[in-house]
Amino acid sequence: MAFDAFDEGIALGGVRSKTEVRILICYLLTTIGVPMSKENVIDALLEKGLTNYFEASSCFDDLLSKGNIEKAEGRTRHYIPTENGRTVAAQLADNLPLTVKERAYECALNLLEKEKNEKENKFTSEKLSNGYNVTCAISGGDMDLMKVSLYLADNDQVKIVKKNFYKNPQLFYKVMLAVMTRNKSLIKDALEDLDNLA
Repeated sequence: MAFDAFDEGIALGGVRSKTEVRILICYLLTTIGVPMSKENVIDALLEKGLTNYFEASSCFDDLLSKGNIEKAEGRTRHYIPTENGRTVAAQLADNLPLTVKERAYECALNLLEKEKNEKENKFTSEKLSNGYNVTCAISGGDMDLMKVSLYLADNDQVKIVKKNFYKNPQLFYKVMLAVMTRNKSLIKDALEDLDNLA
């Protein structure tokens, strides 16, 4: 396969042809099985250096214009593969290295989980004269299970707390519940979960 993609920012083992990038996008949308935003598809390919932004965005638009992917019904910013796109994935995905497919799939799942967490839970920050007041709210459907506000000294801390909160709000809830109830077994489980975080 010809290396015809602009390769700036592509890590060792990434895809270096436009055809491979297109196949990978069709493969990703087919195997994930749920509508994904263009941003999430591109981010899944960029996170491990599988391609660069320019090539991912350009190939996504090509697939859309050629009818390999389409907007999901009732969704303005999410896409699914068409029958043609699924055929491309089924017939040509074996041309891609297994490690490339695995890395793209893992990143996509993480991004979808983050998107779900951001939709179901709320993180807000308010600038104060000497720092920030942030609030983390964990939803239990039609009600808040927990809402915690805390003071942070600077915007860097706000970004770190926001990232970690959305990464695993359930763990945040578990840790707080363990501490507040002084449940030693739950505290031990929560600490083990913290140790297992990537």
